[in-house]
Order: sequence, then C-alpha cells, then structure tokens
Amino acid sequence: MNIHFQELIPEDFDHNSRVWVYQSSRAFSISEAIQLEKQLENFTKEWNSHGSSVKSYSNLFFGQFIVMMADETHVKVGGCSTDSVFRFIKNLEKEYNVQLLDRQTLAFIIKEKIQLIPLSHVNYSIDHNYITPDTLYFNNTILTKKELLNNWIIPVKKSWLAQRIPSNHFE
Repeated sequence: MNIHFQELIPEDFDHNSRVWVYQSSRAFSISEAIQLEKQLENFTKEWNSHGSSVKSYSNLFFGQFIVMMADETHVKVGGCSTDSVFRFIKNLEKEYNVQLLDRQTLAFIIKEKIQLIPLSHVNYSIDHNYITPDTLYFNNTILTKKELLNNWIIPVKKSWLAQRIPSNHFE
C-alpha cells in the first residue's frame, strides 16, 4: 500500500496550520469519493471566519480519511467557523451513512490494507500479534500541518499505544 501523501499537502501553508482528521467508518466508493471531493472543495472555497475567507485545504486520503487544514497566519478560525466544519461533517455522516466523529475506533495498516479496530479490541489484537510494534497506525490526534507530514502515519511503537504493548513484543 502506497502511504505517501505528503506531496498532496500544499507547501504554501504554514507548518502550524491547524489540521482536523475525520476517519470514516468505511472506505468511500469511487463514485462517493468523487462527489465528496467536490463537496470538500466547495466547502473550503466558502469557509469564512468573521466574514473573512479562511485559507483552507481539504482532501480525502486513502478513500477513508477527510483531512481539513486552515492556515491561520492571516485569518484565525473562530468558534463559529469551527462549528460550521462540525455541521458540514455531521451532514456528510448522514448523506453517506458513515461515522466520521468516532474516536473509539483506530485505524492501522495490516496486510497492506486499512483495518479499523475498536479501542476495546486493541489489547486482544496486540496479544495475538495482529498489531505489532511496527504496525503502521493512523494517529488522528495530530493538530498541525507539521504533525500531519511527520506523525500521522507512524509505527505503533512511536504512538501512545506503545504503552499497551508488553515489553517482550519489542524483542
């Protein structure tokens, strides 16, 4: 699975640009993805904060992750504009019958595919070597462009999940 996405991130955005990652409960079909990408493009074109246009970017990655970014060097994203993103995401959930705000399901790359595992099943997955220290994990808690580029897709051993892995798994 090709995990190189960095070249799709705009270079002219500040490294401290705010980032939001919304993981879908399933991959979007090709026709859904085409439609969704148009909706994302339209939203970012119209995204405003206190009447000023937000320098923003959004994209669908790996058919399953909506990434939105706002460069706040000129216009800060206030509460109302953040609320507009939340409403937009909630509408997408209804329209496509997916969950985009579930933080209790984690995404990994296992056997060259994105696999979703409920947080409650992570220990079992580790105990049975389904997840190893080197398994790639989508760290959707990132907050900035710099983190997106460097820390979004990382081995489990470099994530907060490492503390759940018994030390004998690192040998």
